[in-house]
Amino acid sequence: MESSSLLQQAFLFFTHRCTSGNSTTGLQSLTKYVPRPGPMDRKVVLKALQCSMARMHVDSLDCVQFHWWDYRDKRYLEALGHLSDLQQEGLIRELSLTNFDTQRLEEITSRGIRISSNQVQYSLIDQRPAARMEQFCVANNIQLLTYGTLAGGLLSERHLGKTEPNSRAELYTASLSKYKNMIDSWGGWSLFQDLLIVLETVARTHDCSVASVATRYVLDRPAVGGVIVGCRLGISGAGQHLSDTLRSCSPTLKLTEGDLAAIETVTRRSRDLMALIGDCGDEYRS
Repeated sequence: MESSSLLQQAFLFFTHRCTSGNSTTGLQSLTKYVPRPGPMDRKVVLKALQCSMARMHVDSLDCVQFHWWDYRDKRYLEALGHLSDLQQEGLIRELSLTNFDTQRLEEITSRGIRISSNQVQYSLIDQRPAARMEQFCVANNIQLLTYGTLAGGLLSERHLGKTEPNSRAELYTASLSKYKNMIDSWGGWSLFQDLLIVLETVARTHDCSVASVATRYVLDRPAVGGVIVGCRLGISGAGQHLSDTLRSCSPTLKLTEGDLAAIETVTRRSRDLMALIGDCGDEYRS
């Protein structure tokens, strides 16, 4: 995540309302706002939004996702106050957060600032949102946009039965390295293989992929409004991955109680990441 002004990111994210077709009318731009430490007066915030709108050739922003590195610097409340005012003035349609924890989410909403979503890591490996955040979001009509749901691609048949990757040649992207570290914290490669075995069995019964099962699991969680799935365009097979991910939104893919019970026989043997790492986003803050 960049720490300078605004970063535009166009995501294709999958929800319960996925539809097929070529129409782009439902596409939305999610704009990250990650300011450097410093004054957060209205002029500073407005200038950042105007810069983003100029680059995108739009009169307003679909969704601004605000991130703040240091909770000890309370100027994030000032910035969010200005963003809320600018939303009322029509410059922003949805005001959202990225990697904020439950405590700060409660603090922000208690000031009357309406937050529509919080982008956090959520997967079969990292289920920290279920500990506290999920309940608060359901009670306050805040949706979770989740990333890391496929652990950078590690949650796939490709890694079933494989030896543990440790070298840079094997973990050749920042994403793979990041989520391999998360697996290590969660319970290690052996337990991860147990999880892949169960997911592959569930996938066979539903005639889908391991990735589709992993995505469907998170989509079905309370408060989850969408799953953000990365696609490396220009890489061989990218189109296949896109079609496969859409399968996770199919109304015909419904995980049964038996499926969930089988999955949980593995996940309940894992470490408590909430106790080990902290709440959502704490891994990015000292």
